[in-house]
Formats: sequence, C-alpha cells, structure tokens
Amino acid sequence: MAGKSPATNKITVSEAGKEIDRRLDQHDKYEFGGPFGVTCIMLGFPALMYYLWICLWFYDGQLVYPKSFADVNLFLAEMWAHVCEGASPSLYAWKVYGGNIIFQLFLAWVMPGYRQEGLPVPSLNYKTLIYNCNALYSLYATMITAAVLHCTNIFRLTEILDNFGHLMSVAMICGFATSFGVYFWAIATGSQIRMSGNFIYDVFMGAILNPRIGPIDLKMWAEVRIPWVIVFFLSVSGGCKQYETLGYVTPNMAFMILATWLYLNACAKAEECIPQTWDMYHEKWGFMVIFWNFAGVPFSYIYSIVYMARQDPSKYQFSTPTYVLLYTTLLAAYYIWDCSMSQKSRFKMQTQGLTNFRKTFPQVPWCIIENPTYIQTAHGNRLLTSGWWAYSRKPNYVADWIMSFCWGAVIGTATPIPYFYSVFFIVVLVHRVSRDFERCSVKYGKDWDRYCEVVPYKFIPGVF
Repeated sequence: MAGKSPATNKITVSEAGKEIDRRLDQHDKYEFGGPFGVTCIMLGFPALMYYLWICLWFYDGQLVYPKSFADVNLFLAEMWAHVCEGASPSLYAWKVYGGNIIFQLFLAWVMPGYRQEGLPVPSLNYKTLIYNCNALYSLYATMITAAVLHCTNIFRLTEILDNFGHLMSVAMICGFATSFGVYFWAIATGSQIRMSGNFIYDVFMGAILNPRIGPIDLKMWAEVRIPWVIVFFLSVSGGCKQYETLGYVTPNMAFMILATWLYLNACAKAEECIPQTWDMYHEKWGFMVIFWNFAGVPFSYIYSIVYMARQDPSKYQFSTPTYVLLYTTLLAAYYIWDCSMSQKSRFKMQTQGLTNFRKTFPQVPWCIIENPTYIQTAHGNRLLTSGWWAYSRKPNYVADWIMSFCWGAVIGTATPIPYFYSVFFIVVLVHRVSRDFERCSVKYGKDWDRYCEVVPYKFIPGVF
C-alpha cells in the first residue's frame, strides 16, 4: 500500500514483522570471508596504514616496494625502522590522543543537548532508547578550547601533524584494546547478541549493540566525537603548519579545512538523526566499527593534508577555474548529502510521531519533506519515495563518495595515496549496499520488490 501524508501516526510492527526481526537478530552466516577474512582485515589494515604513511612521510608520496625477491627482507627492515623512528607510541602521543578522548567523554557527559528518541530496538522488545545529542555544543567547546591552547602556546596545533605517526600508533592500540575490552565486557554482563560462536569473528563484528556509560551511548559518541574531530584538527594543524612556514595557507589546504569542518559540523548539528541510522539500530560495536572510528578514519582519510604540509605548493597548484570547479563540486555534493540524510531521518522521526525538529546551522533548503510519499510495508515500516529518495535508493552514498573523491583530487596527480579514501570508500559502500538490500529483501519481501520498481536506481538516476 502506498501513502502520502504527514506520516505522523506511529508505526506498529506486525507480528509477522516481529518474527522476521527475530530471524534477522540471529547469526546465520559469515560475512567478510568469515574468521580467516576478518583476521586478514584486522592485521592487514594497520600494516597498510603504516605503509601509506611511510610513503608520504619519508618518500614524498611515492609508492615504494622491493625491486626483487632478494630485497624483501631489507625492504621490510627499512619499513620497520621507519615505524620505530616516526611512529612509536610515545608518551607525548598518549597524552595528546588520550587527552582528547577524556575531554570528549567529559563534554559528552556534561554539555547540554537535545534529547532524541531512537528507533524501536527489536532485541530490547522494541524499546526506544533516549540519546542526549550534545555533539554541537561539544564541537564548539572543543574549537574554543583548541584556539585558546594554541594562542597561549600551551599546545600548538601544529604538534598534531608533527606527531602524526606517533598518534596513529596510539590510536591503533586504543582501537584494538577497546575492541577486545568491549567484547569481554559484553560477555561478562550477558549483553551479547547475534553471536557466531567464533571468538575472533565476534570480536570483529562486535558482541554488544548499545553500550553505554551513564548518559553516553558509546557507539554514537565514538562515531562523531573521535574520528571527525581528529580529521578536522589535522586539517587545521596542516593550515597552521603552512602559515608558519610559508606565511599563507594554500587554497588546497583551505579546501580541506572547509571540507572537514562541513563534515564534522554536519554530523554534530544533525546528531539527533544518527539514532535513526543502520549503524545505531542494527550494527554491533566491534572492531569493524571501533578501530575505524579510533584510527582508520582519522589517519587514512586525510593523506592529502599530510602530503601538502610536507611538500612545496608548486607540486599541487591549480588554475583559478580548477579551484572554482573543485569548491563548487564539494559544496553541491555536500548539499545533496546533508539534505538527503536529513530527509530520510526526519521521515523516520515522523513515523514515530515526531514533528518538531531542531534547527541548526547550516539548515539547508528542502531538508524536511512536507507530505512525503512512501510505501507502507506489511512489516509495519514505511519506505520513503519522496525528495532525493524518489530518484535513487542511496543518494547520500553517491554524494558522500563524490566528497571523498574531492579530498584526494585536491592534490591533483602529485601522488595516488590521497585517493585511498575514495577507493576504499566505494568498496565499503558497494558492500554495505549489498548487505542492506539483502536484509531489506528478507525483511519486506514483496513490498521491497515494489519499492525497487518505484525507485529502480541504486545510486545514479538513469545509470544504475
């Protein structure tokens, strides 16, 4: 059944829908190649991060490799020497990274916020959890604190980039320690869910769904307060570094400061939308999420900043029309991403009977759909077919990927390493879409088939 209304009546999950949810909350198959695959990921990604950092830090962004099989041992020894030299988990790095973690936890605990009700959680008998959304106040408190520390020389922001390798190692250690610690915490408290029975696989996928310390939902806190705060301040650190050494900030570095601030601010200003997402509703808090939030995102998405801060601007200088195109593409993609995410989240809130929404800067046009159209499912949920979601099933993913590509394109063809973000990201998005659509097919059955007929394109309208 299709519908067109303000969608203010709360949804009710049918008995058949509850039975499907119970099946979806059971482990039925391995993903990511099973235990062997996730072990390779857990070991391989840290090694790849070290390798790409070494190429940027010591070899001007050039990809280095052994020239022959006989050189492999020497090559590995050189790589290890670089790690020991520039990426040891120093006491200073522990103070900086740990200090940020503690400060962000403190802000999440004490800052005022907007209380938002999450989606009904099947494993909690469809109970809805309350989230204190204070990321926006915490962000501006962090920015003011950082400015004061920098201007008073208590902590110069240039130190963040100068200690990139050391901070990355500390972040990796925290990611591993937290992943295993949360797993054992879940087992000890009996709060595990959807377990496979294989230890390393369950550490990777996670054992617990909604871990909390007091009023803080750790999964939501770590999704915004750790990765994107570090990403933004690494950009600012790069800008400060250029200003101190060159006397000005290049348009390329200014682009990254703008791009990372837009992303961080969007996550903070619309934090009340996060409880409506797949990550909060279904994804458990394991290594796959924890490590990437603690270390992967902040130290592998901004390779362009590392490159620009250590190279002469002549290597990545563009013409004025190119800068105009780059900035315009970023802002257009940002608008579609922000707007589509808001439309979907606000629609989900409407299905819960919520019609008063928080307004924060920047409030983009068309972010709330009046009288949205949707497909009513037998499960009880509604599938949005209005706004950007009338043209594509994942318009936010397309816009998000375009932004990621811009983060690499900002240095042109000087080195391929900054494009790691967009290459890795498209693999993640395609895999995530396949997981999402497979789950939706099971959950909604014929209603999902009908939805796919109404919205036939997965990503780009008229293409695919």
